[in-house]
Amino acid sequence: MEITRQHIKALLQDILPLVDLDSDFLFAELDSLGVTAILMTLSKEYGIDLEANDATPKNLKNLDSLCALVREKLKEKGKEHDND
Repeated sequence: MEITRQHIKALLQDILPLVDLDSDFLFAELDSLGVTAILMTLSKEYGIDLEANDATPKNLKNLDSLCALVREKLKEKGKEHDND
């Protein structure tokens, strides 16, 4: 599964066509529906649980921070399976 800026950008361009996804201030450009759309899209694509408390300015700063968030959630998910 690809976790790159380009892949995440491609996923989000269709659902957020008016948002500058290359911005370093992505969070500032989003309304609550945009944030929800990002969380739902990434959750579905990567099979991870993203909650409202993940929607921080740090996590939604730019595409790099979104990639880091997805990687962290996948790492946490892997640890959960290790404990089964």
